[in-house]
Amino acid sequence: MKFFKPFYIQPRFFYTGIGIVVLFGLSYFVPLLFNIAQLSILVLTFLFAIDFLIVFIGKNKIKARRILPDKFSNGDKNTIDLNINNNYPFAIHLEIIDEIPEQFQVRDFKIKDTIYPRKTKSITYHLKPTARGEYHFGCLNVYAYSALKLVAKRFIFDDAAMVPTYPSFKQLKKFELLNINQNALEYGLKKVRRLGHTMEFEQIKDYVLGDDLRTINWKATAKRNQLMVNQFQDEKSQPIYSIIDKGRVMKMPFNGLSLLDYAINATLVISNVVLKKHDKAGMLSFSKNIENMVVANRRSSQMQLILESLYNVKTDFHESDFSRLYGNIKRHITHRSLILMYTNFETLDGLNRQLPYLKAIAKSHLLVVIFFKNTKLNSLITQKAETVQQVYDKVIAEKFAFEKRLIVNELKKYGIYSILTTPENLTIDTINKYLEIKSRGLL
Repeated sequence: MKFFKPFYIQPRFFYTGIGIVVLFGLSYFVPLLFNIAQLSILVLTFLFAIDFLIVFIGKNKIKARRILPDKFSNGDKNTIDLNINNNYPFAIHLEIIDEIPEQFQVRDFKIKDTIYPRKTKSITYHLKPTARGEYHFGCLNVYAYSALKLVAKRFIFDDAAMVPTYPSFKQLKKFELLNINQNALEYGLKKVRRLGHTMEFEQIKDYVLGDDLRTINWKATAKRNQLMVNQFQDEKSQPIYSIIDKGRVMKMPFNGLSLLDYAINATLVISNVVLKKHDKAGMLSFSKNIENMVVANRRSSQMQLILESLYNVKTDFHESDFSRLYGNIKRHITHRSLILMYTNFETLDGLNRQLPYLKAIAKSHLLVVIFFKNTKLNSLITQKAETVQQVYDKVIAEKFAFEKRLIVNELKKYGIYSILTTPENLTIDTINKYLEIKSRGLL
């Protein structure tokens, strides 16, 4: 039996053969590919020229205008409108880049849209400022594309604009006193039972079914030979001062806003409520010095004065001087007033250092100290501890939360009212306390 030796080709001959085949193929296909590439470049150049002509020929083919509000409301969504007019005879694709203020730190702002020929379109976007001050806009850049999207023409509008950001005036509409009276539950406000009459007498009138029998005026009844009752009204024109601590304890952030800004927004709303209630609204801020004082009054321009003063309130990062505050109140607020003091105490020791001055203020005025719960501590307290470190954190958080409750009790011992609240509930809780004080005739 014969055995045939296997057929064997050395590697060098094999690779040489493959190389020859590849070179032969390239010599045939390269010219073809080159011709295809030349044709593609010609077509692309032709399309580019057409796109350039239809996009760039003509002036004022795109008109745009940015519509800004007179002022921004701090902590709220503010609307910015863009009106775009397409004068091209075809649908145009737009890429809009508005140079929004640097405070927002948005570096990728871009809006893409399409507008049909000879049409106008309104585009809306929102900005939510978290600090008061001046917000400067840059240019409004509009890039126009045809359907080919090979070239784009840049249009520039509205070179520069400035919008001041004021305390949250949008909350005023939400907390108008007339709506509070009618729809208190809708806004989360609690009902307050009237405990008695205030001291302001209005008139004597005939008794009708439902009048309080305790208000019967027996002398007038004897003279008229019919039941007459005294009619009272809520005591009006009482001075209500909002005092804002702008020291470093109020710089703590919450949902983008500082505690100081929450206090400023609440002051604006409560001042509006006070004026609607026919009381006198005033304010001041303090830290190392006393500033931004507006004397309590009911004049028609009072809200504007308070708004402008709140706009200028800024923290100075100093430790607040309560002794200077007490001296200023003693000199300038001579009539008994309701004082709503926005501050923050984290520990009982911190309160005890200022307690003598608070007690001195409370001797002449009805003082309500408003301070804040630490919401981050609340989240630590409620979550389940699974590690030793989490147990340790939870115990410390509970200790600080307990100290807040001790502060409330300590103030109560000396006849000082208090509100311990979260930043988001600050405005509602402050209005509730004011309405409660008015209903009970405490002032």
